[in-house]
Amino acid sequence: MEGNYVPLIVWANFIVSLFYLIGAYGFFMEKVWTTKLLGVGTVLLILAFIYLIIHIFSGGIYEDKTVGAMIFRTALTFGFTLLSYFSFRNKK
Repeated sequence: MEGNYVPLIVWANFIVSLFYLIGAYGFFMEKVWTTKLLGVGTVLLILAFIYLIIHIFSGGIYEDKTVGAMIFRTALTFGFTLLSYFSFRNKK
């Protein structure tokens, strides 16, 4: 029961999930590179979401829940990026 998934979205989410794991390590070890890593993850998700919108308007098949999930994941990753930034901004 795979549904109508968009492969690029699946790959983007997989890559960013690895960023979450590495970022969690960096956050708990108080590494300043965590902010850049999560920032790259946020940009990657934004680009993937733009691709999804283009895919939708081009008549491609997709699941409705994918749009909501991408909004949630992008906002969550952006929130993690801000948390990291404000936690480590004085530690440079």
